[in-house]
Amino acid sequence: MKTYRIRKPKIVVIGGGTGLPVILKGLRSESADITAIVTVADDGGSSGTLRSSVNIAPPGDLRNVLVALSDMPQLYEDLFQYRFREEDEFLANHSVGNLIIAALSEMKGSTYDAIRLLSTFMHVEGNIYPASEEPLTLHALFEDGMTVSGESKIAKTRKKINHVYVTNTNNTDKPKAARKVIKAIEEADMIVLGPGSLYTSILPNLMVQEIGEAVSKTEAEVVYICNIMTQKGETEHFSDANHIQVLHQHLKTKFIDTVLVNTEKVPENYMDTKTYDEYLVQVIHDFKGLRDEGCRVISADFLELRNGGVFHDGEKVVEELFRLVFGAKY
Repeated sequence: MKTYRIRKPKIVVIGGGTGLPVILKGLRSESADITAIVTVADDGGSSGTLRSSVNIAPPGDLRNVLVALSDMPQLYEDLFQYRFREEDEFLANHSVGNLIIAALSEMKGSTYDAIRLLSTFMHVEGNIYPASEEPLTLHALFEDGMTVSGESKIAKTRKKINHVYVTNTNNTDKPKAARKVIKAIEEADMIVLGPGSLYTSILPNLMVQEIGEAVSKTEAEVVYICNIMTQKGETEHFSDANHIQVLHQHLKTKFIDTVLVNTEKVPENYMDTKTYDEYLVQVIHDFKGLRDEGCRVISADFLELRNGGVFHDGEKVVEELFRLVFGAKY
């Protein structure tokens, strides 16, 4: 049951991957004015194939966000998320939703317009914007001076990352934020980053200069939801403070106000390492390091164990976000 208040807090969630929909589903169950800003730098799997074949922004993360904020019947959701089997030749591994987004993007001339139309069709509560209206390429410069281009290739390198940056995939123009993205950030009561892959889901959005500057300058509460597990080729051996240090180094300012940290221990040998092969060990805690970065720390049991995987408990996280937003703004 939704709780209605005098004014819905405006909450902007920035990221990508599988962590973002968990938080969005929780926010949707509350009375929030939601805007999701989604990375368009994914170049792997079905999204990567479609972005190169049809010349569109990658649809996968946008598809998952559409479903998270939609109230369409379960059968429609299952159809939208259905992925063809590997033996289905040229349709192999493509999801129906990705194909629909690709078709609408071609029909309307842009992924931005396709998502706006689908948001109406799917009864989406809130706004969904790609970070940029152009597909972006993510580049990583490693500590040894090596550079790798392509989001799907970065983690495979297994080297320590110095920094990442984005370029337009199809031209040499400077990457620009999509329509209404900056306005949404400027009008927000709260900006939420994550949970999600630090270098390949969160930073690609912030590396669009307009978005990074808007998040750095906002008067809204900026909250980072720290990952529970380290990720192979990205955050190996990272503490929670290391995540914040990387974000602050990329934007060259200490812009994170509050960090949500899970303190519940993941049971030993619980993880299904075949299904979740990118996750390594639980992120270690460095509360002094977080405070040195100027962050308020909220540590609690945010853990949800499901199907051999480790996730954030969306209800618990959203409950904490609402305490923060109403404490900060009202």
